Amino acid sequence: MNNTCSASVQIVSECFVKPHHHQTQDSTQVLNLTPWDLAMLSVHYIQKGLLFKKPQNQPQDFTKNLLHHLKHSLSLTLVHFYPLAGRFITHQTQDPPSYSISVDCVNSPGARFIHATADLTISDILSPVDTPPIVQAFFDHDRAVNHDGHHMSLLTIQVTELIDAVFIGCSMNHSLADGTSYWKFFNSWSDIFQSQLKEGKDFDVANIISHKPIHKRWFPQGCDPIINLPFKHPDEFICRFEAPKLRERIFHFSAESIAKLKAKANKESNTNKISSFQSLSALVWRCLTRARSLPHDRKTSCKLAMNNRSRMEPPLPEEYFGNSLHAVSASTTAGELLEHDLGWAAWKFHLAVVNHNNGEVLEYHKKWLKSPVIYQHARFFEPDSVMMGSSPRFNMYGNEFGMGKAVAVLSGYANKFDGKVTSYPGREGGGSIDLEMCLFPESMCALESDLEFMNAVSASN
Repeated sequence: MNNTCSASVQIVSECFVKPHHHQTQDSTQVLNLTPWDLAMLSVHYIQKGLLFKKPQNQPQDFTKNLLHHLKHSLSLTLVHFYPLAGRFITHQTQDPPSYSISVDCVNSPGARFIHATADLTISDILSPVDTPPIVQAFFDHDRAVNHDGHHMSLLTIQVTELIDAVFIGCSMNHSLADGTSYWKFFNSWSDIFQSQLKEGKDFDVANIISHKPIHKRWFPQGCDPIINLPFKHPDEFICRFEAPKLRERIFHFSAESIAKLKAKANKESNTNKISSFQSLSALVWRCLTRARSLPHDRKTSCKLAMNNRSRMEPPLPEEYFGNSLHAVSASTTAGELLEHDLGWAAWKFHLAVVNHNNGEVLEYHKKWLKSPVIYQHARFFEPDSVMMGSSPRFNMYGNEFGMGKAVAVLSGYANKFDGKVTSYPGREGGGSIDLEMCLFPESMCALESDLEFMNAVSASN
C-alpha cells in the first residue's frame, strides 16, 4: 500500500555539531562574501540527499551507531569546512545606506543535525511516477532563503529513518556554496565516515581529504572585499518565493540513449564539437517548448548553470569553496526552435558555452559592482523557458555511509519552478543521466506524450 498521502515525518531528536577542533587560525576569521555569493541571498538553500537501503540482518543498535558515526565524522569534516558551522552577520549604516554581510565562523551553535522517522518504504518513495511531496519533509530549512542564515544554521543534516531505508538530506546555504562546493563537502564527509569505520580512532583526517577546500574568497582586482550593498533593509532585496502547483518527475537516460542524441546533434550540425549534455539540453528545450504549445513568436530561452572555475585566467582551483557560478543562455522564438532540428538547437548551446570565458566573468562583476543585483525567481527566470541546474559530473553515488551505494538522489522544495530541470548522474554510471523535471501539470502530461522525448527516455534500473 502507498502510504505517502497519510505518512508524516516525525523529528526524534536534534542537536548542533561543531568542528572537532580549530584547524588553523584562519578558521577563527570572519569570512567576506563575494558578488557571486551575495547575488544568491534571496534564493533557497541547496537541498539534495541520498536514499540508502538498510543492510539486511542489521544489529539492534544499528540506528544508534549510525547516528553516532555520522555526527562524529561530520564534526571532523567541519574542521576543514568550518564556515558551514557559522552564521551570517550584518554591518549596516543608514546615511548613506549600506548593508554588508559576512560569515562569523566562530560565534555560532554550529551545524544542525536532525534525526527523524517516517513510516515509509523505498517503494513508497520510488515507485510512484511523480516524486511524492513527502520527500520535501526529508530536509530542513523548508522555504528558507539564504539571507535567513543570520538566524538559521548554514548547514543542516537530516537523517530520516524509513522502514527499510535511511535518507541523508543535506541543506546548505547557497550564498556560501555552489553545487561544486556542495558535493565536495559531501564527498569529504563520506570519505571521513568510511575511514572512521575502517580504521577506528587512529586514522588521520588530514590524509583523508586529499584536496582540502580553499576558503580564501575570489574578488575582482581592485574590489574591496567588504562589499556594501546599497540597501537600508533586507525587505528591499529579499523576496519570498512560493512555487505554484507543479508535477515533479525523474526521467532516466541511459548512456546508449545519450550517445545516440550526441551523434544525431553533431551529424545534423556537421560537427563533432557538441557535447552529450548540450545535446540532451537541446532535446529538453525543444520538446518542452512543443509540450507548452507556445505561440510561434513567443521568445523562449534555455539557461545552463556553468562552473566558472576552469574558465577564469588564471583558473580557480576546483577546491575553491564558495560560489563560482554563472548561467549561460541560448534564446530564440518557439517557432524558430521547432522549425529547426536538434543539431541546430544544440549548436546554439555549444556557442553559448564556448563563448563564456574570463572576459565574460569580469564584465559580469564590473556591471554587478556598479548596480548590485540579488537574484529573485520572478525576475531572473523568464516564463516559457528552461533552467538546467546541477551537473551529472558531480560525484553523488560515490558517497557511502556504511550502507553501500545509494539507490537514489532526491531533492527538496528549494528553487523549483515551472521549467526547472536538475541533472544527476544515473545510478549505473557510464555516462547515464537522470533529469528531475518540474513542470505545470498540463505541460508534464503533454511532455509524457511527446514521442521524440519519450523515445529517448530509458527504463530506470
